[in-house]
Amino acid sequence: MPKLSVVVPCYNEEESIPLFYPAVSKIIAQMPVDAEYWFIDDGSRDHSLMEMEKLHQKYPDEVHYVSFSRNFGKEAGLYAGLQAATGDYVVVMDVDLQDPPAMLPTMYKDLQSGEYDCVGTRRTDRTGEAKIKSFLSSQFYHVINHISETEIIPGARDYRMMTRQMLNAVLSMTEYNRFSKGIFSWVGFRTKYLDYHNVERVAGTTDWSMSKLFRYALDGIMDFSDAPLSIATWFGTLIAGLAFIALIVVVIRHIVSPNASAFGWASLICIILFMGGIQLLSIGIVGKYVGKTYMQAKHRPIYIIKTKK
Repeated sequence: MPKLSVVVPCYNEEESIPLFYPAVSKIIAQMPVDAEYWFIDDGSRDHSLMEMEKLHQKYPDEVHYVSFSRNFGKEAGLYAGLQAATGDYVVVMDVDLQDPPAMLPTMYKDLQSGEYDCVGTRRTDRTGEAKIKSFLSSQFYHVINHISETEIIPGARDYRMMTRQMLNAVLSMTEYNRFSKGIFSWVGFRTKYLDYHNVERVAGTTDWSMSKLFRYALDGIMDFSDAPLSIATWFGTLIAGLAFIALIVVVIRHIVSPNASAFGWASLICIILFMGGIQLLSIGIVGKYVGKTYMQAKHRPIYIIKTKK
């Protein structure tokens, strides 16, 4: 039978891991596949690795794990799991069971039809999440799809099943700064999306704070669009135009009323601060891209493995 690899990145998920395996294995047992599980311990500070070891000892031929030397981030964990997977088909899932296991047979059936190379999922709502978080998320998709040539489906999850051919294409992208949602779309291949309603975590709490999500969104925009670099050009053009108009106004004002008083120092200070702010913003944007290029040029490993079984 075909082999299905289940890739599960984990960070501080000791409560979820014992619940994840029974729930997923029960569904996969009904599918005509041999399964293997790859749990990735992303430098967890709790007993996540211990829970993975327990599962491996109980199911040594089926459950495997990779433990990092420190926390490298979810993207590194996802990449490590994809590299370790040996299946004909690979599915990425969150360990907190927010990715409904009941969808697995449908995903596999769609791939077996030969019509698709990947079956992804997307949430149609964000019930249970803070409204501000849902609003910012929707705005992120709106912005990135307007400035990037790579379309990212709103609400798309990393939860997807793909063929070995598509997996190899994803693995061929060895960039240091990774944004998987963009990479999955960029490589192409025929993809079908299944909709589902938001599901609450089965246990534990999320480590994705607003600041982490903001940085993740910013990285995604910069990884798949150079539009921010154009901001400096547009700001420069706009300010130059406004300065030219202001110069004409000053000249005309002097001709019409030679004795009129000059603009006050407060206006001058505001203009100087405004110009300084624009310059710093432009330098900061360019600096972010240069920094990403610098990190890529170092050729550092995306992750370092401490234990693998």
